[in-house]
Amino acid sequence: QVQLVESGGGSVQSGGSHQLSCAASGATASNYCMAWFRQAPEKEREGVAYVGSSGDTRYADSVKGRFAISRDNPRNTLYLQMNSLKPEDTAMYYCAARRCSWWARPDAVQYDYWGQGTQVTVSS
Repeated sequence: QVQLVESGGGSVQSGGSHQLSCAASGATASNYCMAWFRQAPEKEREGVAYVGSSGDTRYADSVKGRFAISRDNPRNTLYLQMNSLKPEDTAMYYCAARRCSWWARPDAVQYDYWGQGTQVTVSS
């Protein structure tokens, strides 16, 4: 059983930067695909950034060039660096994980472990 705990949410002004963290326990993170999803009020949950067990990264078009996902396997921690934030980035951000092979595309797997979420609010 994998437990995921996000941290780092908060309020930031438009154009600013912010970093989220996700601490994983109960498994070796390097064997898992991991991702960040977000959900804004009255909108569907969307995948934002993904990283495979090989280190392969994928991004939603809406954040490409602004967000960067990274993982620190020895620390079992996932990060999301968010730059040039926009009000439309306001959402609850969730960390997710799924055990996957090194060749798996991280944006094509069904994630089955989820954190409780952390709120990011971007003001204009």
